[in-house]
Amino acid sequence: SFFIFKIIVIMKEISSTQNPLIKKIFALSEKARMRKKEGLCVIEGAREVRLAIQGGYDIETLLFQPEIFNEEALQQLLALYRKPIEVIRLSKEVYEKLSYRSSTEGLIAVAKTHPHTLEALVLRERSILLVAEAPEKPGNIGAMLRTADAANIEGVIIANPKTDLYNPNIIRASVGCVFTVPIAVGSTTEVIDYLKKKDFNIYCAALSASKSYYEVPFAEKNTAIVVGTEDEGLTQEWLKNSTQNIIIPMEGVIDSMNVSVAAAVLIFEAKKMRLTAKN
Repeated sequence: SFFIFKIIVIMKEISSTQNPLIKKIFALSEKARMRKKEGLCVIEGAREVRLAIQGGYDIETLLFQPEIFNEEALQQLLALYRKPIEVIRLSKEVYEKLSYRSSTEGLIAVAKTHPHTLEALVLRERSILLVAEAPEKPGNIGAMLRTADAANIEGVIIANPKTDLYNPNIIRASVGCVFTVPIAVGSTTEVIDYLKKKDFNIYCAALSASKSYYEVPFAEKNTAIVVGTEDEGLTQEWLKNSTQNIIIPMEGVIDSMNVSVAAAVLIFEAKKMRLTAKN
């Protein structure tokens, strides 16, 4: 054992895949129901663990494979955390069982999840929120979270969520931005009520719309940009409650683009309008 700031426990190396803790971590990676019940998630990779620490997540256990992730790198990570934590060495065999990716990271953490309520979102003057209704593909959700982080918008709301936010594929696809971006979840009705209560203009992306996205006043006040699934689009509840339904004009052969790309186009147009309005 060694000490950094406060007591940190290093257990002996776990070398059996039948170890109860290893079985529990494997189940947490695989089952959304267990993650919800335990209020825990599994994070793989140094960058992702760092971002979880920066995002104020409590890390319960840190597991490392010393041949891949050495103790010097571990010390640097622990210096960031500065709280009591259980640290465990893993044999290569055990690490390979737990590892979701190819065995190049050498670091896995078990962290407490956050609740993600609408009221916990911190709004500023003329906030921008991205709302995604019923997104299912972890790759799309991850890409939207990366865009939200890059644009530094006030948050992302998932309406009628179909996929657990702490799915390992979302953590990986978002490159850890699931831990840095303010995220809220709720039903479509709850989200619409929240946006109206907070005086948001609601701009819904829809193929049926005739108004182009660059013709709407994104800079005017609080703005919610709402996107649906690529297959179904947005439900009528959104289209009826929007301030304006908008479209990204397509000039090629196909009539739509990937939802995460569409979200990025709309978010950065809103950001550009705000910068122009300021100047």
